[in-house]
Amino acid sequence: MFGDLASLLSDAIVLVIVTLMFVISLRLFLDRRKKGYMSMTFSVIFVGIHYLLKIYVLLTALDTSLTAYVLLMLKIVSFVLLNFGVYQLYNRTHRKQYIFFYGLIIMGFVVSILHFSVPQMYNGTIQQVRLLQDIGLELYVFVLIFLCFYMIPPYIGQQTKYQWALTIFFFIQSCHLINVYMYGNNQIWLTLAGNILPIVFYFLLFIMLFDRVVELMQAIYNSSITDGLTRLYNRKFFYNRVSQYVARHLPVYILFSDIDNFKKLNDTKGHQMGDDVLKQVAQIMKDEAEECGIAGRYGGEEMVVMVTDPSVKMEAFAERVRSRIEKETIVTASIGYSKYKNGLSAEELIKQADQAMYKAKTTGKNKVVKYS
Repeated sequence: MFGDLASLLSDAIVLVIVTLMFVISLRLFLDRRKKGYMSMTFSVIFVGIHYLLKIYVLLTALDTSLTAYVLLMLKIVSFVLLNFGVYQLYNRTHRKQYIFFYGLIIMGFVVSILHFSVPQMYNGTIQQVRLLQDIGLELYVFVLIFLCFYMIPPYIGQQTKYQWALTIFFFIQSCHLINVYMYGNNQIWLTLAGNILPIVFYFLLFIMLFDRVVELMQAIYNSSITDGLTRLYNRKFFYNRVSQYVARHLPVYILFSDIDNFKKLNDTKGHQMGDDVLKQVAQIMKDEAEECGIAGRYGGEEMVVMVTDPSVKMEAFAERVRSRIEKETIVTASIGYSKYKNGLSAEELIKQADQAMYKAKTTGKNKVVKYS
C-alpha cells in the first residue's frame, strides 16, 4: 500500500482510465470533428506519456534531475491541456482563449528556468539542489489550479464535478509537496494519499467526459424527435407512438387543433409574432398533456395530443385546452378529437380528429367538435 509497488499499481490504474478517455475523445473527434475533442485527445496523450514515463522511472530507478524536470513539465502541460479540453467541450474557442491556455504552458517553461539556474547559484548538497530546482514548477502548479478553479467553471456544465476534481488535484499536489519537502518522502499516509487521489481525479474526469457523451447523445436524440421551434414531438415521432398504442388496441384519444386565422396573423404582425404564438400554444398543449399523454406539432399551426389516460374526460380536456388558448394568447383555436375503435389504423384515427377539427373550423371556429 505504501511502497514502489503501490505507486506502480496506482500509475497503471490511471493509465487504464486515461486510455479509456483517449478512446472516447478520439471517437468523438473522428465523428464530429470538433476542436474540443481534438484538444481532449491530445491532452490525454500527454497524460499517458507522463504516466508511462513515471512507470519507466519506477521500474528502472532512473531518478535524475532531468527525468524529474521532464515529469514536472509533462504534468503542467497535460494539466493545462486537460482543462483547455474541458473548456472546449462546452464552448467555442477564440484567439484570446488560445493565448490564455498556451500562455500558461509558456509561463511554465519560463518558470522552469529556475531549474537550470539553481545549480549555478547554490552550492548545497545534491538533494538540496534538487529540491530547490523543482520548487518553482511545483508552486506554479498551485497557480494553475487556482486559475482553472475560478475561471473555467462558469463556462462549463458539470461544474460541481469539475470543481471537485480540481480540489482533489490540489490535495494531490499538497500531499506531494509536504511529503517531499517536510518528511523526505517518508510519510506513509501522505504516500498513500498520493497513490489513491490521482485515481480519483482521473476517474472524475472520465465520468465528466462520459456524461458529456451521454448529453450529446441525448441532445441528438431529442433533436431527431422534437420540433425545433415549439419543442413538441415532431410528426414522425407522434405518429409512431400512436401506431404503437393502436397496435396494442389501447383506448386512446387524439386531439387535433389548428390556430384560427394564423396566416392573417403572420401577414399583419410578422413571422416573429407568429412564432411566439406557436410557442405559447405549444406550451399550453405540453402542460395539459404532461400527465395524461403526449403533445406534438403535426405541421404548420396544427398541433396534436394523444391522450392515453382512460380516466380523462375528453370533452372537458379539449374544452380546457381551447379555453386556455383563448385566454392566455392573442389567438383562438379550432379543435377536434376522436376515440380509438377496434379496426382503426393510426392514420385513420388521426384523420378522424383532423376531420372533426375541420368541422369546427368551418362552423364558426374557436370551438371543440367530437368526431362522429
